[in-house]
Amino acid sequence: MKHIDIIDILNNDANMGKSVTVCGWVRTSRDSKNVAFLELNDGTSLKHLQIVLDKAKFDNCSPYMPGGTSLKVEGTVCEGINGGVEINADAVTVLGACPGDYPMQKKRHTLEYLRTIPHLRVRSNTFNAVFRVRSVVSDAIHRFFQNRNFVYVNTPILTASDCEGAGEVFKVTTIGYSDKYKSEDEYYSSDFFGKRAGLSVSGQLEGEVAAMAFGKIYTFGPSFRAENSNTPRHVAEFWHVEPEVAFADLNDIIEIAEDMIKYIITEALEKCPEEFEFFEKFYEKGLTEKLKKVASEKFAILDYTDAVELLKKSGEQFVYPVEWGCDLQTEHERYITEKICGKPVFVTNYPKDIKSFYMKQNPDGKTVAATDLLVPGVGEIIGCSEREADLDKLLSAMEAKHMTVDEYHDYLDLRRFGSVPHSGFGLGLERILMYMTGMSNIRDVILYPRTVGNIR
Repeated sequence: MKHIDIIDILNNDANMGKSVTVCGWVRTSRDSKNVAFLELNDGTSLKHLQIVLDKAKFDNCSPYMPGGTSLKVEGTVCEGINGGVEINADAVTVLGACPGDYPMQKKRHTLEYLRTIPHLRVRSNTFNAVFRVRSVVSDAIHRFFQNRNFVYVNTPILTASDCEGAGEVFKVTTIGYSDKYKSEDEYYSSDFFGKRAGLSVSGQLEGEVAAMAFGKIYTFGPSFRAENSNTPRHVAEFWHVEPEVAFADLNDIIEIAEDMIKYIITEALEKCPEEFEFFEKFYEKGLTEKLKKVASEKFAILDYTDAVELLKKSGEQFVYPVEWGCDLQTEHERYITEKICGKPVFVTNYPKDIKSFYMKQNPDGKTVAATDLLVPGVGEIIGCSEREADLDKLLSAMEAKHMTVDEYHDYLDLRRFGSVPHSGFGLGLERILMYMTGMSNIRDVILYPRTVGNIR
C-alpha cells in the first residue's frame, strides 16, 4: 500500500501541511476527553510519530489505542505543540489488532526477559536502536573495503576442514543416528559428501586462496563454533568479517584493522546520532565521547611478553594466574586495556603453542607474528596474524599439533605455487557492536542468539 516512511515525515519539512498516509505499530497511547494521542513507529526511525485523533471526527478511538496494534493513518502533517511534527488524523484503518496479552505492553522490560521473546523484542526502543546501528556498521564495513580495491568473496559454509584446529565444529550429516556402521570412517564414507563435513568456523583458508589471485579480498558472513561456553561474549553463530591481503606483513594488517575500526565508528556516529543518545542515556554514560576518542587517537601496541610482565607486576589478584605462555583471559585483557593502556591495544607476538598452526613463526622460535585487538569493556574483538608462507615451517607446525595434513592439500599448494607474504584478520561483528552500543551481552546485538542449550 502506498505510504510515506515515518522518518521522512519527521525529517522533511516539505511534507508540512500536506495530506499523507503513514503505517506503523502503536507504541504508546493516551486518551483525554476530546482528543486521543498515539505514538506510531514503523521501524524507519528511533523516534515515534505522534498521531492526533480529534474525537469530533472519530466516534470510537478504542480499537486504535492498544499497544502493538498496526494502523494505516491518513491525515495532515502539522507542527506539534511542543515542536516537531505530528499528524492530525482524518482516517484510521486497523491493519492488525493486538489483544491485551501482548507481551510488550510495559514501557521498560529487562533485557533478560526480552531474550525470551526474540520475535517481539525487536519492537522495543533498545533493539530498534541496536539493529539500526548494526545495519549502518555492516554497510560501512562493505564500503571501507570496496573503496580500497578489496574483492568481496563468499567462502563456503559447508566445509571439510577445521580452520582453527580446535575441534569446535558443528557436524553436518544426512544420516543421523545409526548403529549399522562399524566405524566412523564407514559412517562418513556413506554420508552425503563421502567424508566428514561441518559448518565453517572461519572463511580464512578459502579467503587465502582468493587473496593469492586477487591480492586483497574480504569475506563477510556467518561462522559457527560448537564451543561449550555460556558467557556474555560467546554465541554459536556469529557474523565474521575476514580480510586477507597479499604482500602484507603484520604491521600492514594492523594498520588496516585500525583504519577499519575508526572508519565504521565514525560512520555510525554520523548516521545514528539519536541511537547513540539513547545508548548513552540508558546503557553507557560517556559512550559517545569514548567512541570519538577511539576514532581520533592512535591505538596502542604492546608485546605479549611485556604485557605478561606488566600483569604480574600489577599486584592485581587475578582469578587466572599469569605466566608467560598462558592464553590471556578476559580479566587480563580488560586490565590491559582499562588500566595499563586506557585505549584499544594490539597485543603482539603471542607464544606459538597457544596460537593456530597457520601463523608465521618469528625468528625466536617461540612466538608467532600474531596480534589480538583488545578494547576496554569487551576484550578481544579482532584476531590477526601474518600467515606462514614457508611450506616446511607450515608442515612442521601442523605436525606439532597432530593435524591430518592430507585434509589441507589445497591450502598447502598455496605455499608451493607462488607463495607470498600475506596477512589477515577476523572481526566478530557482534563483539564490535557490543563495544559501540554499550550492550554488555552478545545475545543483545544479534537477532536470534544461538547458545548452549538454546535455539529458537
